[in-house]
Amino acid sequence: MKKNIAIVSLLAVSIKSALAGPVSPENSLPKDTTKVIDIEEVVVIATPKENNRLRQQATSSTSFSQSAMRNNSVTSVKSLSALVPNLFIPDYGSKLTTSVYIRGIGSRINTPAVGLYVDNIPFIDKSAFDFNYSDIERIDVMRGPQGTLYGRNTMGGLIRVFTKSPFTYQGTDLRLGAATYNNYNASLTHYHRISNQFAFSVGLFYDHKGGFFKNNYNGKRIDTDNEFGGRIRAIYLPTENLKLDFTVNYEYTNQGGYPYEYTGKVSGEEDRADYIGRISYDNACGYKRNLLNTGLNLEYQADNFILSSVTGFQYLRDHMDLDQDFTEQNIYTMMQKQNSKTLSEEIVLKSKPGRRWQWTTGVSGFYQWLDTEAPVTFQKDGVKSLIEGNVNGIFPSGSPQLPTMHLTVNNPTMPVPGNYNTPTLNGGVYHQSTLNDILIEGLSITAGLRLDYEKIKMSYNAHSNMNFDFLFKMGPMQMESQGLNALSSFIGKESTDYLQLLPKFTLQYAWNKQNNVYATVTKGYRSGGYNIQMFSELIRSSLKNSMLDALAQNPNFSKFASMFEKYKDQPANIKETVLYKPEYSWNYEIGSHLTLFNGKLQADLSAFYMDTRDQQLSRFAESGLGRITVNAGKSRSLGAEASLRAQLTDQFSLNGNYGYTYATFTDYVISETENYNGNYVPFVPKHTFAVGGQYIFPLRKNALLDNITLDANYRAAGRIYWTEQNNASQALYGTLNGRLSLNKGNGQIGFWVNNALNKDYQAFYFETMSRGFAQKGRPVQVGIDIRCRF
Repeated sequence: MKKNIAIVSLLAVSIKSALAGPVSPENSLPKDTTKVIDIEEVVVIATPKENNRLRQQATSSTSFSQSAMRNNSVTSVKSLSALVPNLFIPDYGSKLTTSVYIRGIGSRINTPAVGLYVDNIPFIDKSAFDFNYSDIERIDVMRGPQGTLYGRNTMGGLIRVFTKSPFTYQGTDLRLGAATYNNYNASLTHYHRISNQFAFSVGLFYDHKGGFFKNNYNGKRIDTDNEFGGRIRAIYLPTENLKLDFTVNYEYTNQGGYPYEYTGKVSGEEDRADYIGRISYDNACGYKRNLLNTGLNLEYQADNFILSSVTGFQYLRDHMDLDQDFTEQNIYTMMQKQNSKTLSEEIVLKSKPGRRWQWTTGVSGFYQWLDTEAPVTFQKDGVKSLIEGNVNGIFPSGSPQLPTMHLTVNNPTMPVPGNYNTPTLNGGVYHQSTLNDILIEGLSITAGLRLDYEKIKMSYNAHSNMNFDFLFKMGPMQMESQGLNALSSFIGKESTDYLQLLPKFTLQYAWNKQNNVYATVTKGYRSGGYNIQMFSELIRSSLKNSMLDALAQNPNFSKFASMFEKYKDQPANIKETVLYKPEYSWNYEIGSHLTLFNGKLQADLSAFYMDTRDQQLSRFAESGLGRITVNAGKSRSLGAEASLRAQLTDQFSLNGNYGYTYATFTDYVISETENYNGNYVPFVPKHTFAVGGQYIFPLRKNALLDNITLDANYRAAGRIYWTEQNNASQALYGTLNGRLSLNKGNGQIGFWVNNALNKDYQAFYFETMSRGFAQKGRPVQVGIDIRCRF
């Protein structure tokens, strides 16, 4: 009985013995064909859940080979932005969070809206999404809800990343690179097959970025970055139908941040006109991260089914420092430490490929331990303006008939410590069946259903202590008390859970293995959670009440207790204040995957309509003390996508894609005077497109080089609205990028340029405390890299 695993290993042996040097699947392709290279035919990828190749499935998708990633300067998940239709990933200048937007669905903080799997292992936390791509073999981007097979937080889509297999690649891969702005990188990976049953790979990398932007306050570059790490992978085939695939990788990151320049006052009189267009803050900012991922994939192939088990463990420990006011004033700072451990397990049973009835059944679950320390510290200027100034603002003044009351805070700085434990338990069971050749050959129907359960808890400990003096004057009478104390404390626990059914229905007609049309209906779901940032807001309100209580209990002011009472805020309901609800969507889609003109052209087309309820949006708290997630009623997103790849001659190929998304709020009423109905959903480009081409200049036999390859692409996105009010936006913009590669055997020297026209644009924008801040896109950068495989 011949099994797929044995075939793959024997194929690798025959390829290596047939050729003189180390081989990759790309190098083993025939060079005398004008057919578009199908990535899935070149690289054998194990996916536990799907029965068919990606372009045979009823989903809108894009795949990148390692050469496509290299030619398009894809060095991280954020580099995929605009290379995929309707995909936008704003670069915040930090790996703390990776916000992925697809088709009007996305998330800046807290729970992601697009899932990420690496070698079939889920990455639960967005703080782990942005990792090094030095050992990546292939990337798949699947658009639209994938909840039936992949569960929560895949309502926008799914990104799958696969590393290189030591059974496919042999030898040692050395890469060196340098670029303007003091950028350097190096990686070394060795792939070794000891026998037909065991192979392993070991790799190391180092990456240094000198930074693009300067802080006007001290003249130093603020977005520097130093990273190093490594990966080990081992594959063991004890029998012809059993595979064990083990991976472990570690990364350390030390980044500067954040390059946010001041754009001006959003409302009120401008008081910092000299700082417009400049980055200027006085407290050091940065992000440090330790990230460890391990996983074990087991696969057993029987005569009639395939059984898979995927176990993953992720450890993330990070530290962020942030000048929260982003100005040269010493107002307030924030520090955040996360300690996260996630254990995941999934068991999948599926039918063998090529059957009339294809099915997949699975159970999955994970448990995440997450401890967060997130203190906000009011510095000298912040104590005066935000604490003292706001409190004094509640007392009447300016009239001789009214008393004058004044508070003076004695704390030189005022920390607001916060410690939060937010564990998450998730479990799911699912089944999906496809029945082929219904009524006529090539017509199939797919139905699937997932039951997903999630329980989230929160224990919290946030507190603050304020020492203050109080002065009361009315006519000739004057009273003063010194050394009063106001104490605010929140200690407690909360919990909530969710139960969801995630169905999928698909009708597909395929007239051969390379051409099909489909219609599908799917439900997406993103889990809710807790805004721990809101505790700073709660502390501020509670501190005000505590201060008024202290005055009412003081003998000097007890006679005014009733007057103080009317200035107090209503006590907050903790759960209602910090909890945000899940987000739901229904996605309706039609599409087609086509291979035309004898394989010279591949076309992928789709159109979609998506209804979203309780959409989660990120905004700053009213006080400016951190970002929070809120629910925005209902929104609607409709659009279309098209991707084309054409091999015009043996040397010349073209590719292009276009995505259109019209995403607007349909029910988002804030108050009687604030209504966002009809406004565009923020952070969602209306248009994304990319066009590119490659030309290979072959050289005569025995020349110094085998060939010279020229790649160029232009990618664009816009218009992008940054706020729900639609009062700030980035118009459609594009960047031109190129690469010239000199190829000889297993060596390559590449010269590249990104943003060749030095396009000026906003990569990110936000508003806080009535001020606007923006991060500029990176300027033109040129570099060289050397790749040698031996």
